[in-house]
Amino acid sequence: MTWLSDYKSDYFKSDLAAGITVAVLLIPQGMAYALIAGLPPLYGLYAALVPQIVYAFLGTSRQLAVGPVAMDSLLVAAGLGALSIVNPSQYIQMAILLALLMGALQLILGLLRMGFIVSFLSKPVIKGFTAAAAIIIGLSQLKYLLGISITQSNKIQEFIASVFQNQTAVHLPTLTLGLGSILLLIGLKKWTPKVPSGILAVALGILGVYFGKLDQMGVAVVGEIPSGLPSFTLPRTDWETIRTLFPIALTIALVAYMEAVSVAKAIQEKHKNYEINPNQELIALGASNVIGSLFQSYPTTGGFSRTAVNDQAGAKTGVSALVSALIVAIILSFFTHWFFYLPKAVLGAIIIVAVVNLIDFKYTSRLFKSRKDEFGVLLLTFMLTLFVGITQGILFGIIFSLLLLVYRTSKPHYAFLGRIGTTNYFKNIKRFPEEVVDRKDLIILRFDAQLFFGNIEFFKELVLNAIEENKDQVKGFVINARAINYIDSSAMEQLVELIKKLQKKEIRVMMVGAIGPARDLIIKSKLIKVLGKGNLFITSGDATDSFDGICKKTPLQKKLSGQSNLKV
Repeated sequence: MTWLSDYKSDYFKSDLAAGITVAVLLIPQGMAYALIAGLPPLYGLYAALVPQIVYAFLGTSRQLAVGPVAMDSLLVAAGLGALSIVNPSQYIQMAILLALLMGALQLILGLLRMGFIVSFLSKPVIKGFTAAAAIIIGLSQLKYLLGISITQSNKIQEFIASVFQNQTAVHLPTLTLGLGSILLLIGLKKWTPKVPSGILAVALGILGVYFGKLDQMGVAVVGEIPSGLPSFTLPRTDWETIRTLFPIALTIALVAYMEAVSVAKAIQEKHKNYEINPNQELIALGASNVIGSLFQSYPTTGGFSRTAVNDQAGAKTGVSALVSALIVAIILSFFTHWFFYLPKAVLGAIIIVAVVNLIDFKYTSRLFKSRKDEFGVLLLTFMLTLFVGITQGILFGIIFSLLLLVYRTSKPHYAFLGRIGTTNYFKNIKRFPEEVVDRKDLIILRFDAQLFFGNIEFFKELVLNAIEENKDQVKGFVINARAINYIDSSAMEQLVELIKKLQKKEIRVMMVGAIGPARDLIIKSKLIKVLGKGNLFITSGDATDSFDGICKKTPLQKKLSGQSNLKV
């Protein structure tokens, strides 16, 4: 609650306007997202209440709008759908328990200062997963849009098979209402973005059903929504249920955290008057879900669209979230009967329009043109999420990302350097073939990664191949270690053997540019004895001049050769 200490009265007007704007967006979205999760619309409003309040006091973002989101709702539906729960009340209890478990996991991770784990969710993985999830979410709303019964599945091939096997005719009044709502939402967003399109679509849908008697014609409506604030209830738990829900709870916890932190950081970069603390965000989101579950909330997090709207509306602090929660509380207490005639087709339309924006075509196209390997990760994540399952998609996406990282570190970038004329500048021979002097007697290799067991064989191969290409001409070999920040024990042993091998061929081996941490390891190991202190240099120019016998070591060179535990 860092905003409280420096809160200014001038902020309240902006916070009030932003809070009202977000509430107007949140009410229809909350009910729509509850449908995605397989829950009654009421629980979308419950999820929009307590979590907002808790985050306002504990979170480090001043604009993040916490509540039900499409992604988490889909994950809830995917996780609980796999359990084949028949009893609706049991399903609701499991969704609430899921919020408690994911919140507890986020709290534990936050207290253990594990905020860095979001780094394992690379952007290609997230984009691929999100695109597939958006398609699944959109397809899941077809039953409301078409007015037909479709067996739900999180695997697209099973869903398509269900559609073709369905013999029910499309309900034209429902389809007309749904398509009309989609056109209204898209049109208003394009031409008059400041108009609350969600609320307007909801209002027109309700009026259309009420005065047109469309419910009597078969248009499905939300029906009665109990009034009143959610009561304090302890979720029923047992170890078997916890064990069953743990994998999906962990998945939602990580995805929800990633979604919230990424949007929070994006907004924070615009303001720069506060900092996002990843670990505190985990604690804040965890507490929001844990306390929210005690008041019948299902999993929540910070949403992209509502946060953007909150920021655009002028939100300065968490007061905007408190205003939004207050409006939701008033609706729950006195006005839930207004939504009796709300068509489910309208909620489905709201969801479809919202999830379309989750598919980032520009990023995918850019990745395809410039980073084929990362595009491959995105595509694999997308296909697995779409055809195998949501949890499997993001899990294997993370594995693919890590495998790509391992591959890159095992075969990192390198360059053979040459001197530009008589200057002290050394550049890549391949990039500057006309400017550099490509010597055959002296080879300079810059290796742009740490040396460890996974890439030492690649390094040795580079060295030996370079020497073999020049046969008996090579008399000196320089290792430019400026980018080598660590050498593990396996690599160190093999590096020692490699240097000995080169020395037997009467090749002088030198090392330049070793930074403090790497130099400490070199000096404290037997490598320094094999290499010799006289072969440690600051620059490639110093090593080259020493090789040519035109200079001696300076006092700084001598100091460098014997110094360890130097932090640079």
